[in-house]
Amino acid sequence: MERLMVLQLEAGGCPVEVLLNGMPVAALGPLGGRVCIAVHEYTLAGKNQLALVICPAPPGQQATPAQPRVAIGPTWARARLVLLRKGQGAADANARVLATLEWATEEGKSYDAPTTQSADVELPVAFPRWRWLDAPVINLTPPVLRQILEFAQQQALELSRGNPEPMLAVAKLRFDELALAYQHTAAQGMQRFRDHLQRLYADKALKIVPPAAEDLALRPILGGRLIECLSPLGGPVLRTQNEDANLANHRWPVRLAMVEGKIYVLR
Repeated sequence: MERLMVLQLEAGGCPVEVLLNGMPVAALGPLGGRVCIAVHEYTLAGKNQLALVICPAPPGQQATPAQPRVAIGPTWARARLVLLRKGQGAADANARVLATLEWATEEGKSYDAPTTQSADVELPVAFPRWRWLDAPVINLTPPVLRQILEFAQQQALELSRGNPEPMLAVAKLRFDELALAYQHTAAQGMQRFRDHLQRLYADKALKIVPPAAEDLALRPILGGRLIECLSPLGGPVLRTQNEDANLANHRWPVRLAMVEGKIYVLR
């Protein structure tokens, strides 16, 4: 594709998360740093909301009332939406910056945490209406909690066996929308997922531990229309835990919807 929209998040001195239209898309820990991610599948035609959350709540926990903190050293965060031409990087001075959202406080100053800063942004895109916008709100009753846990456990088992088909079946709508967002076919995206998983299996790099209840933190997002499946530390619960230092670890984010009692992975 000729153009790619990315979100670049930079921060120092505080943990931070950035949301695009209510969807958490990138985060950094208290040591700060930089991360850059493509965001077509979270972007809407017309008005979009970009938000920075400073010192967000731990995974699976509701936000608590803001409490004062003191900035130890430079404490800041910056999110930029950047439109890149083919071959450009996000740091390219000629890249087109569509929006910037910044927050900062001086060393030794007090600030409230968590705190959120947001802005509405008009974006020149023509994406369709994504299905997650119309997903029903999920009521996390004990039976639903059990169903989601069993789902995460079964997916972990199948992925660890190098079997991509159960995930592809529940994530078909996700692959369809990613194909629309990035101008390829769903079949191509699904085949890339198969090939990647089977390479990991061949390399014996698929140590995935099915989560117990205490290993699964469920985070409602988008007003409860999607549930994000996380580990207690905040990363995706579906992840490899390879002990061999020569084997890279991999993660599979899961943001699921429920329709008529069935689970679908939409992002």
